[in-house]
Amino acid sequence: MSRSAGPTFYEFFAGGGMARVGLGPGWTCAFANDFDPVKAGAYRANFSDAASHFHEGDVWALEASALPGQADLAWASSPCQDFSLAGARAGLGGGRSSAFFGFWNLMRSLVAEDRAPRLVVIENVVGLLTSHGGADFAALCQALAEAGYRFGALEIDAAGFAPQSRPRVFVIAARGEIPAGLTGAAAYQTASVRAARERLSPALRSGWVDWRLEGPRRRNMQLADILEPDDQVAWRSEAQTAILLNQMTPLHRQRLEAAAAKGRAIGAVFRRTRAGVPRAEVRLDGLAGCLRTPRGGSSRQMILVAGEGPVRSRLLTAREGARLMGLGDDYRLPVSQTAGLQVVGDGVSASVVSWLARGLLEPLLAAGASGSHHGAAA
Repeated sequence: MSRSAGPTFYEFFAGGGMARVGLGPGWTCAFANDFDPVKAGAYRANFSDAASHFHEGDVWALEASALPGQADLAWASSPCQDFSLAGARAGLGGGRSSAFFGFWNLMRSLVAEDRAPRLVVIENVVGLLTSHGGADFAALCQALAEAGYRFGALEIDAAGFAPQSRPRVFVIAARGEIPAGLTGAAAYQTASVRAARERLSPALRSGWVDWRLEGPRRRNMQLADILEPDDQVAWRSEAQTAILLNQMTPLHRQRLEAAAAKGRAIGAVFRRTRAGVPRAEVRLDGLAGCLRTPRGGSSRQMILVAGEGPVRSRLLTAREGARLMGLGDDYRLPVSQTAGLQVVGDGVSASVVSWLARGLLEPLLAAGASGSHHGAAA
C-alpha cells in the first residue's frame, strides 16, 4: 500500500477495535488480534473486513510471519490488571501484563527483519509509571531503546473528551527523524510522567522525548447528555435505592441533597468496601467514574437521579458505557449487558485515540515519510 492510501497499523489486544475506531477511516488495519471470544465477536461484528486480518488467539502463539508487510504503527493496549492501583500490582511479571512481552517478541522479530513499525503506542493504566517503584516502566523503556526507538509518555484523561474520568498513560515510541515542533512541554506532561522520566537511568533518559500534544477545547458534554431516556431503562426498586442511600457517608448524602435542592441532579455511583464496610460513593460533577469490567469482583457503575421526587437508581447500560468511550450508537454491542460492558470497560477511549492520532501520530508519520520506507500490507 502506498503512502497516498494512508498509514497502516497493527492493533494488538484489540478488544472491540476501539483504537481502530479512534484512528479513523484514513488508516488501514493490516492485522489485529485478541484472545477473548466476547471481544473478538464484537470486533467481527463491527468491521466487515475482519476475516482478512483479525486473529483470535494468544499473542504468545503468534509468529512475525503472521504480520503482513511493514506497518506504520503498532498499537498495544496490553492487559492492565497487573498495573492497576486496585489490583495486586504484580507488574510486568504478572500473568496478564506479561502478555506485553508476547507482543514485544513480535516487534523484536520485525526489527530483525528490517520491517519494524515507525511508531509504537503502548496504552495502559497510570499505575504503569510507578509499578514496582518504577522498575516495570524502566523495563518497558529499556525494551524500546534496545529496538532502536526513542520514547516518551503522555498521561491523558478521557474526561477532556467525554464525561468519564479515565486517566491513562500512552507511551509513544518512534524510529527515525523527530521534528522539533512535535517536542517540548505540553498539556499531558503531568507530574507523574515527569517523575517517571526522572527515575530512569541516565542512559534511558537520553532516549526520552517530551512529546508535544496540545489539550482539546473544553468538553461541552455532561453525564446527563449520554444517558438513555428515563422511560427506556429499568429502574431499581425503592427498597434497593434505600439500601444504596444508607451505604453513603453523611458527606455524600449532604452533597446529594444539596444538588437535588437545585433541581434534577444526576450522579454516578460506585459501591466499594471500605475497612470491611460496604459504601456507596457518588460523584455529582457531570462525570461518570472510570468504566470497569463486570468481572473480577468490580461492582457495576450506577446512575442516581434526585430532585424530582423520590431518589431513583439504576445500573449504567452498556450503550451508555459505549458513549462514554467515544463510540457512536452504530457500534454493535453484544446482546448481553455484561458482555457489552466487558467490551467497552476493557477498551481504550476512541476519542482520545483520535486526538492523539491527529495531533501527534499523523504529523510524525508525515515528517518521516520522505526518508523512511513504508511497506504495504500483503
